[in-house]
Amino acid sequence: MKLSPYVTGLALVLVSTIILSTAGLMARMVSLDSATIVVWRGLAGGVALFFVLFASSSRRSLTALANLGLPGLAVAVLTAIGMTFFIIALQTTSVAHVSIIFATCPFVAAGLGLLMLGERPHRGAVITSIVALAGVVVMVGIGEAGGLFGDLMALLMTFCIALTTVLVRRYPEQPVLISAGLAAFLSAMVALPFASPFTASGHDIAIVTSFGVAGFALGIGLLLHGAKLLPPVETALIGALDAPLAPLWVWLLLGERLDRATVIGGTVVMAAVVFHVLADLRRRDAVARAARS
Repeated sequence: MKLSPYVTGLALVLVSTIILSTAGLMARMVSLDSATIVVWRGLAGGVALFFVLFASSSRRSLTALANLGLPGLAVAVLTAIGMTFFIIALQTTSVAHVSIIFATCPFVAAGLGLLMLGERPHRGAVITSIVALAGVVVMVGIGEAGGLFGDLMALLMTFCIALTTVLVRRYPEQPVLISAGLAAFLSAMVALPFASPFTASGHDIAIVTSFGVAGFALGIGLLLHGAKLLPPVETALIGALDAPLAPLWVWLLLGERLDRATVIGGTVVMAAVVFHVLADLRRRDAVARAARS
């Protein structure tokens, strides 16, 4: 049975979110600073993406790279900038503030989607986004002090990610894997002045590059493909699952204890997203049946 574009987009973005949520697990497994992680992860992810592209069809990939339009280049630059802002935010404000600010991404994406695409967000998606935001607040709390500059970086990171989903939706003909590969290399170049890549141990480099290939390259590629098929608010909403999934992997694989707030808030986020997806699928199925009758 052929899947609808909406279902395909949901599946791609969900899998990409699961993959990208392992970044916290990777950070726990190595003793490297954030900038060095970005350098090795970006280099490994970029090499992997371009290797796959050129191994499958070198001529077509060269043509796509040469003909990459401004929207595709903008996606690459925005992705790289967003990753860089994320690292700066983590270093200059609290993780709690970064998590809460990023949880507003569905609302930013909905506003940009309305302005740039004319797509009015479905009321259910907005309500679910509010519930997910509340769940994130419960998870990380609101009392931890942060820094104004770092909060601004987190806000800019959120804007970059939201704008990326809108651009991919607006220009679906752009080669997203090329953009993802360029973003990986650009992020590594931006982080390099602040990193110490050659002081890392072979063990740490192996772990980060493995996650760069399996995590970053695959995760970003699937995310950009899926974002072509979904309204921006839907893409950002599913991305909110990163908040509960990140500590879940650390608990499952490294045995770090989950506190009560994380369990309660994470359950709220996951339940809200799952309920919304199932309800939306049911609604779309009813509309399709009515159209056929």
